[in-house]
Amino acid sequence: MEAKLRLLVVDDDPGLRELLTRYLTEQGFEVVAVPDGQAMEKYLAAQSADLVILDLMLPGEDGLALARRLRARGEIPIVMLSARGEELDRIVGLEVGADDYLAKPFNPRELLARIRAVLRRRAAPATVETAGAAQRFGPYALDIASHRLTREGTEVPVTSAEFTLLRVFLEHPNRVLSRDTLLSLIKGYERDPFDRSIDVRVARLRRKIEPDPESPTYIRTVWGAGYLFAPRGATP
Repeated sequence: MEAKLRLLVVDDDPGLRELLTRYLTEQGFEVVAVPDGQAMEKYLAAQSADLVILDLMLPGEDGLALARRLRARGEIPIVMLSARGEELDRIVGLEVGADDYLAKPFNPRELLARIRAVLRRRAAPATVETAGAAQRFGPYALDIASHRLTREGTEVPVTSAEFTLLRVFLEHPNRVLSRDTLLSLIKGYERDPFDRSIDVRVARLRRKIEPDPESPTYIRTVWGAGYLFAPRGATP
């Protein structure tokens, strides 16, 4: 029997924890629900999770701080929840490393669709090309099969969203890609992408791959048009 994917729900609302536990269990997942960051850390110190559903407003450390910590130590997918639906909150959530963001109140079916989209995005690259296939630029290698980015053999942690965007850039080198084009190219990996999320992910990628993120040489801004990926970087 195939092992169930394990979801970790972190939310201080006991009613919502119960609802999501029941609903997502019915959808075939193994679900663990905890009320705060301390309980999340205690659980993850002993167990693993395939995806974390993380509330923004939590007692003690808020969801943004917890998302930063989760992202710093690995690639576990994160879907953030918030009673505040402002675009700024969504942008900040994505910037700290969340893979998706959903405003409360929401239909559990919408959350399910987003969970599946994030998990599909994480798993899809390994089925597209043969094992060992890698795309290279500068000192970096993006391994499609293992879903890893390395720099001279050392892994560079990236989120599934960052991986997808970098892969799109590598597949369309030295071309100006508008935000609409980028959104179209990543369609199918995400249920509800929006324009500003591209800018956020580009900024995050630059911090990870550019020698100087303030003067990028790989992912270049073409003002009024979009972005251009130059695999040779600053090399003439």
